[in-house]
Amino acid sequence: MPSRSGRCCKFSLFFKELFYGFVTEYETPKIVSIHTYAMTTLLRIMQIVLLLYSIFYLFLNEKGYQKQDSSIISSVTLKVKGIGYSYTPKNESFAFDGSDYIVPPSENNAIFIMTNFIQTDQVRSKCGESPTVSEAICIKHSDCQNKPYNPNINGRWTGRCIMRSNVNQFNEVNTTKNQTTGLCELQGWCPVENDRVEATFINEVVNFTIFIKNFIEFPAFHVKHKNMVENLKPCIFHPVEEKDCPIFRLDYILREAEKNDSERELMLHLGGVIRVKIDWNCDLDRSIKLCKPIYSFARLDTKFHEESFSVGFNFRFASNWKYSKRYLRALTKAYGLRLIICVSGKAGKFDFITLTLNIGSIIGIFGMATFFCDIILLNLTKKSSVYRDFVYQRVNIDASRSNSVSQRIQNRDENVGALFENPLTNPEKFSLPIWTSETFVSFADDKYTTSTYDFITPPDSSKIQPSLGLTNILK
Repeated sequence: MPSRSGRCCKFSLFFKELFYGFVTEYETPKIVSIHTYAMTTLLRIMQIVLLLYSIFYLFLNEKGYQKQDSSIISSVTLKVKGIGYSYTPKNESFAFDGSDYIVPPSENNAIFIMTNFIQTDQVRSKCGESPTVSEAICIKHSDCQNKPYNPNINGRWTGRCIMRSNVNQFNEVNTTKNQTTGLCELQGWCPVENDRVEATFINEVVNFTIFIKNFIEFPAFHVKHKNMVENLKPCIFHPVEEKDCPIFRLDYILREAEKNDSERELMLHLGGVIRVKIDWNCDLDRSIKLCKPIYSFARLDTKFHEESFSVGFNFRFASNWKYSKRYLRALTKAYGLRLIICVSGKAGKFDFITLTLNIGSIIGIFGMATFFCDIILLNLTKKSSVYRDFVYQRVNIDASRSNSVSQRIQNRDENVGALFENPLTNPEKFSLPIWTSETFVSFADDKYTTSTYDFITPPDSSKIQPSLGLTNILK
């Protein structure tokens, strides 16, 4: 087993040789012309494929001759129009306009359209806690005292247990029935909200129209644009007939975002979140008026049949006022559709520097064909060892040139010969002699001799190698 010092010595010697080769060895490409139909066909096929890929995809499809800018600056304004109505249990109808169902009135790149709601009229007073809070069920006053904090309570508990009663919460006088259990009393907004009652649905919501006004800028090119055509007339978007119209019917947005009919109906009653994407792809080599946005819609919230907890989209808001020294409010739990607008895009314009850089990249891609063919030729073919002898050659400049065979040939002004293999012969065994017309160098047993042959017999042909030259030709 080698000692530790021996291993360290080998590592040291390895790194020394590696460093010495790095600073003293220079590599230069050597041109070797090899006549083989298989490799030539493979190379040309790869070059044609790379050429078609470069022309049709990189240049035409990806516009490789253009400078691209995707840092788009955008501003979106949304306007909703439409009149909805609802019925009360007393068979009364109420109309709703945009000020009623758009909550809040303005948002950044988003809008909420209320489609269903539960409204509770409340006053600041004392009343019983909601029956849905299990900790509020009591028998005596002590059951409502020293309770740990519960985030589900609707007010500050007074510590009293009151029997359940039919009581007008706007009146402090209670008519108590004989009950065995009661509810803890709270101080806050009374009566507490009961969100298990039937909600009020706003009809005709699907016929509301949404006007999407989008302004964009590409700062790299100092170009501004908008999604509205000149002399815009009243219209409704249609994917074929009215592609340039920025006014959408809510029913169309719903159908594009959700294909299932039952899911769409549940979205109107329980709420949902829809993504509206505006995508710009502008070719600034043409008129900016020809740049049109592409609209797409997708649902962001989880489908109702896939989720059982906290489905849909809802929130609460209140309207407060004071009357006769009493504080009142209308608490509304709103269900509806929240539309989130996303704007993306890019613009391109001809740029000479970008064109030259991409041409250089394509030239580099062309080198991949030669690279893969070299791997196959030098490692996977039957004559790979012969090809490697011609491709890789080591030259030591410091060696004595007087002992160089090539130098001796040059001193005698003799030409370097070329060896031609008969294409009709078997690579393993030649059936015909090889004719030569120039001086050859024969290497055998680490010695070299020079001689001139008219004919080389098959047994001697394996010892013949061509001398140094600019190009070695193999068939």
